[in-house]
Amino acid sequence: MTAADAILDAPRPPRPGETLDAEALFSCLKDRIPDLVAPLVIAQFPSGHSNLTYAVTSGEREYVLRRPPFGAEHIKSGHDMQREFRVLSGLGPVYARAPRPVCYVPAEASPFGASFYVMERARGVILRSRPPAGLPLEAETMRRLSTNFIDNLAQLHAVDIRAAGLDDLYRGAGYVRRQVAGWVKRYRAAQTDDLPAMESVIDWVTARAPEDSAATLIHNDYKYDNVILDPADIAEIRAVLDWEMSTVGDPLTDVATTLAYWVERDDPPEVHAASFGLTALPGNLTRAALLARYAEVSGRDLRDMGWHQAFAYFKVAVIVQQIYFRYVKGFTRDERFARLGDLTRLFAELARQSAG
Repeated sequence: MTAADAILDAPRPPRPGETLDAEALFSCLKDRIPDLVAPLVIAQFPSGHSNLTYAVTSGEREYVLRRPPFGAEHIKSGHDMQREFRVLSGLGPVYARAPRPVCYVPAEASPFGASFYVMERARGVILRSRPPAGLPLEAETMRRLSTNFIDNLAQLHAVDIRAAGLDDLYRGAGYVRRQVAGWVKRYRAAQTDDLPAMESVIDWVTARAPEDSAATLIHNDYKYDNVILDPADIAEIRAVLDWEMSTVGDPLTDVATTLAYWVERDDPPEVHAASFGLTALPGNLTRAALLARYAEVSGRDLRDMGWHQAFAYFKVAVIVQQIYFRYVKGFTRDERFARLGDLTRLFAELARQSAG
C-alpha cells in the first residue's frame, strides 16, 4: 500500500449480522453486470448510520452496493433504493459529481430479501470525525475546501431538473409544509421517550412554516462525510454520495440542514462531541460565512433562514431518533447507536434554542 492509498476511504470486514452471501450475490448480478467474475469479495464501509454500504470487488473492477439497514421497514421512505438509483441515473448527464449507477435489484429478486443497487466505486478521501493518518489539513486547505463545498451546493441547486428527467419529483407548492408534517410523522413512528423540547419545536415549526422560496434539486444530507475528495488536492470534490433523501424542493431547507451539521470552534463541548466531521478545524468558513457565500453564489433571498435553521435541527434529531429506535428495538446490534438517545436530545435542544 502506498502513502496515497493509506488516506483513501477503505472498507472493512462486515459487521456481525450485516454480512452478505457472496455466492448468492454473484448469481443475482451475473446477468445484470457484464463481465462480472467470481468470486466476489465483499467488505463494508463502517461509518454510515443509515443505509448499509458495501465494497464489492470483482477481479479488477470495484463497485459499491447500497441496501436498507436491517429492521428499517417502519421508515421505508428514507430507504427507497429504486428512487435513489433513479436519481443517480438522471444526474449522470447533467451533474459530473454523481457516482455512476450500474443496476437496481428489487426485493423480490434480491438474495437477501431487500432491494439494493450497485454503482461504480469513486475512490478518494472522505473526512469523517478524525482525519486520515498522515493527511495534513492545513488552514488554507480547509478554507478552500469549505468554500468549494458550499459553492458545490449552490451548483447542485442550479441543476436543470427537467434535463435530468427528475421534474416529476416536484409535487407542487407547499413543499415546506409537507416536510413539517412528514418529519413530525417520522418522529412519532420512531419515538421512544418523552422529549418536551421536541414537542415545543413541533408546535413552533408547524405554526410558523413559511411559503416555499423556490423548487430545485436538493440533496438533504449534504455534509463533509458525504463527499469524496481528490487525494491529490483535498480541497477538490470528486463525488457526492448518499442521495437517499434527495428530491425537488426548497433549497433553503438543504442549506439549513448542512449548517445544522456544521460545528464551529466556539460551539459548546457537547456539540463538538456530536460532530459529524472536521468543520471546526482552523480555516473552515463559519456558518455565517457559509451562508453569506451561498447567498453570493446563488443570488437567493435568505429571509426565512431562521425558521429553516430550527427545522433543520429538528430533522437531524428525528434522523438520529430513527437510528436509535432500531437499536432499542433490537434490529441492529451496532453498539455505536447505544447513546444516540442523548444525541436526539441535543439536537432537539438546538432546535428549541433556534426557535427562540
